[in-house]
Amino acid sequence: MKYFSQFMLFLIAVAVLLGLQYQYWLGKSGRAELDKLHADIQVQQQLNDQKVDENKVLLADVNDLKNGLEAVEEHARLDLGLIKPGETFVQLSTAPVTHTTQPTPPINPDDAIESIP
Repeated sequence: MKYFSQFMLFLIAVAVLLGLQYQYWLGKSGRAELDKLHADIQVQQQLNDQKVDENKVLLADVNDLKNGLEAVEEHARLDLGLIKPGETFVQLSTAPVTHTTQPTPPINPDDAIESIP
């Protein structure tokens, strides 16, 4: 009987140990969840860094608009089409090349002659 109680105590200790290991590795607040949270934090930190960089650009733009007329003129040119007196407006097309329905003239005059059988 003495050995049986020791064996039962040993089984209980192993069961408690396995339960604790399960909680540590696979539980709701376990190691796997912790690793997932660390990965989520890294992704969020990268997004935050991108937003901080965008905010710096916007703050620099606001400071330029508040302090200098060059930025106001640049925005007026780009957004509103400002043209000062004495300047010439030139617009370049970015449209793709289109094909015409008119035939192109032959380069070699001999190519223009059709042979009639």
